[in-house]
Amino acid sequence: MLETRLDTARIRSARRVIDPIFLDTPLYRCEALEPHLGCAVSIKLETANPVRSFKARGTEVVASLLADRGSRAAVCASAGNLGQALAWSGRGRGLDVTVVASRFATVAKLDRIRALGARLELVDGDHELARERAAAVAQRDGIRLVEDSLDIETCEGAATIGLELVEAMASFDTVLIALGGGALATGVGHVMKALAPGVEVICVQPQGAPAMTLSWRRRRVVSTDSTDTIADGVAGRHPIPAVLDDLLLTADDAVLVQEKSITAGMRMLLDHAGLVVEPSAALGIAAVLEDRDRFAGRHIVTIVCGSNVDVDAYRRWVGAAGHHRS
Repeated sequence: MLETRLDTARIRSARRVIDPIFLDTPLYRCEALEPHLGCAVSIKLETANPVRSFKARGTEVVASLLADRGSRAAVCASAGNLGQALAWSGRGRGLDVTVVASRFATVAKLDRIRALGARLELVDGDHELARERAAAVAQRDGIRLVEDSLDIETCEGAATIGLELVEAMASFDTVLIALGGGALATGVGHVMKALAPGVEVICVQPQGAPAMTLSWRRRRVVSTDSTDTIADGVAGRHPIPAVLDDLLLTADDAVLVQEKSITAGMRMLLDHAGLVVEPSAALGIAAVLEDRDRFAGRHIVTIVCGSNVDVDAYRRWVGAAGHHRS
């Protein structure tokens, strides 16, 4: 296997420091979805935990290392999920956590960050401005800046999902992964290439936030001036070069999907799987909806990566779910 920044032995070790409440998440065949998608579908459900997303797998590793080294504080930028996860992991280890976020972020996510005891600082801009501010806070206060996807612990924590897929499933040929900063995609992708090289790794991103996908396709960093998507959890504009290098080695394809397909995927997961998910978590289903022929006859796994969503916005996007059968 070509060399990424990730290490399979460290990924295995990560499981020993991650709270078991975030491990061994449900993985099951969802037959109710299959007539509507034309392929076998298994769901890896990363929402049934205290922060309702996969992000705590990585922050558990980060916080454990910080606590072992005697660190007492950390700061991160977040669209909401990483901030909740770091707040949760930090609280359990006595760390003072500061989260910088856009004041336009999902209110439910911001409220939960506060409830978990983190100090929340809001900026009048998007996630990239929040990243700049978090770096400034870290430098000013001399504390650890936790950078999602750049910090290898966030990738290797997410990669434990891949270990669980490989160990639990005898046969699947495709895994569909939401692509934002790249921690989930490079983490799970690394494990697939190392332990299940026959599985195709497909990353999925919204057309309105295409920076990492464009970068993967052109094999160089491509930044965008803005984003326009409801999938706030994957709406970055400036890919990290080191993460792109890993993604080029771990992903077989990267595809872009339309907003209408994302909302249709959310609706299908509600109607046929009983799952309320945030837009980023429906990207895998959206990819199948847009290219049914490609996935016909396959057994896909889609990672449902989060369910932190504003209720009012969800109702607008999904509508009267029971009357929108696909």
